[in-house]
This record gives sequence, structure tokens and C-alpha cells, in this order.
Amino acid sequence: MHIELYEFKIITQGRTQLINLMDQLNECVEKSGIKDGFVHIMSKHTTVSVVMNEGFPCVEEDILRHMEKLAPDNGDYIHNHYLPSDGCIAYNAPAHMKSILMGYFAYAPIQDGKLKLGSRMEFYLAELDGPKTRGYVIQVCGNK
Repeated sequence: MHIELYEFKIITQGRTQLINLMDQLNECVEKSGIKDGFVHIMSKHTTVSVVMNEGFPCVEEDILRHMEKLAPDNGDYIHNHYLPSDGCIAYNAPAHMKSILMGYFAYAPIQDGKLKLGSRMEFYLAELDGPKTRGYVIQVCGNK
């Protein structure tokens, strides 16, 4: 089995944002030379998620709008207080809650050197506490 790891950084543009990862995923699979195996995508942050869904702008907007309803900014969060370890007040408890609901990683199989996905499946990096510089990894594993 061969394993290739690719690390990326991105500067997000909004407080919440979905960033389509499909071009990078396909490039990593192709560059790796893996013919049969899997790809693993992981956020390196507790307020950034990796999700899969339909690649339509209306679905993207629905995801962000409804996550806001599930973990609203004005919720009664214990985390929103002064953190001596950071030297500041934490206001990002809703982002942590959203990240727990959405998850920090995703997986997809590779067959014949291509991602094996349904016709409308696309992967996204979900910024939940931006804008910030964020990191994520794509790991491609399998046989060449």
C-alpha cells in the first residue's frame, strides 16, 4: 500500500463559508498515482469541518443557514468567557457546536484512479469561525 499526504492552507473570506474541494481532491488522487484505495480529508481546526453534499449554491446556502439555527450566535454558551490561556474572550462556542455536528473529516473510495462518488456528491471545507488562515490535509492511500 502506498500513502501520499498533501497539506494545504487557505485564507477564508467570511465568518462562515463553504469551500469546494473537488478540484484539489481530484488533483491529489491523480498526482498520487493511486489506482485503487481511498482518500481521507481532514480539517486541522476545531472550528472548521469537512462535509459532503450536493454541489449546488442553494444547498450550500441552506447548509450554512440551518447550521446557524442549530447553534445560534446568541445561544447560552459557557465557552463564551475570558480564557486565561489565550488572553482574550472566546466568542466562538457556536462554531465549535457546528463543527461537532458537521464533523472534521470525510472519506471516499478510489477505483481505477478516480474518486468513486455519486453523481452530485462534492466535498467542502466549512469555515465556521472566520475569516482566518486554515489548514487541512488530503491523504491518498492504496495501490498503484
